[in-house]
Amino acid sequence: MGSMWRCAGLRRGAGEGDSPQVRLIGLLETRYPKAVRAAVLRVMEGGAVTAAEMSRLNWRLGEIYADCVEKAAEKFGVRVGLVGCHGQTVHHETRARRSLGAAVRSTWQMGEAAVVAERMRCPVVSDFRPADVAARGEGAPLVPMLDYCLFRSAKLNRMLLNLGGIANLTAIPAGAGLEAVVAFDTGPGNMVVDRCMFTLFGKKLDRNGAVARRGRVQCEVVARVMQEGYFATLPPKSCGREEFGAGFADRLIGMCRKAGGTDVDVVATATALTAESVVEAYRDFVVPHFGATGSGKKAEIIVAGGGTKNGTLMGMLREGFAELGVRVRAMEELGVPAQAKEGVAFALLAWLTWNGRVGNVPSATGAGRQVVLGKVSFG
Repeated sequence: MGSMWRCAGLRRGAGEGDSPQVRLIGLLETRYPKAVRAAVLRVMEGGAVTAAEMSRLNWRLGEIYADCVEKAAEKFGVRVGLVGCHGQTVHHETRARRSLGAAVRSTWQMGEAAVVAERMRCPVVSDFRPADVAARGEGAPLVPMLDYCLFRSAKLNRMLLNLGGIANLTAIPAGAGLEAVVAFDTGPGNMVVDRCMFTLFGKKLDRNGAVARRGRVQCEVVARVMQEGYFATLPPKSCGREEFGAGFADRLIGMCRKAGGTDVDVVATATALTAESVVEAYRDFVVPHFGATGSGKKAEIIVAGGGTKNGTLMGMLREGFAELGVRVRAMEELGVPAQAKEGVAFALLAWLTWNGRVGNVPSATGAGRQVVLGKVSFG
């Protein structure tokens, strides 16, 4: 988990109805300090945290984000006029739960944007999810607007896959308009693998998939987990640590051990689960959509996110999609660094908000209407 800030230059298309055009200026990634990362994870995993501690964390994150923006501006020699700050999602629950006498859906992003606005003396757009959730959407995924602006094709059916903690995809049929875009979370990306690595080896991640490469995938465990509820749920849908956090990882470890697996087998199985959940989501939900709206066109998968650094995971994905006759490409091949995607996406969404333009894609989030996303803090 890291805080990654990117600077992007944005300009509108030639016509009033055209999509904005995006130009990446530079990419700067800054990781959370260890103590901050531990505090964030404690909140995300439902640990006992006082209101005072949560307030302090919120403001501490604001300072970290402001530091990152300042460093990026200095490194790339730009004058910052607007900042898009998604913040740190610590809770995301769009299936209504009974609370205080009513059914409640909720999402919460931490990181005080007023700190960034004051430091940079410019407007900051933050907290993008709530407007979509309030409009009965999932509040995720939010990158489809960028995917559509940058990667739509008249000749190819394209699926954009982002391998972050959670894996999500955007399906854009050839020649389709924005209303035909479908996007959803497929399930775990790096989250379960990272948790298994921490529990079993005391490491933050499986660098380049080296541990998984040594293990044996327990196919029966993958098959059993894939029969569980989330994977069969129809889109639009979203998920997070509530579904695939520490509790899920611990249960997966137990299932693998019961089946006779070693620690490296657990990591291999967790990696295979990510790959299988993506391929199955494509087969079950994307292929029918392409068949209905982009029939007869070739398809390709474009992959971004931290998971692209895991060679074992990427190999599993290429193998799975090869059986379906689909080519897998890294986003870099299309001119956008994989790690820059989310930063560019929130720069675009901030620009849309500042100009009073809608930023969600209801066919992706399930919202009842298009809405202007985010909250503005004036510098």
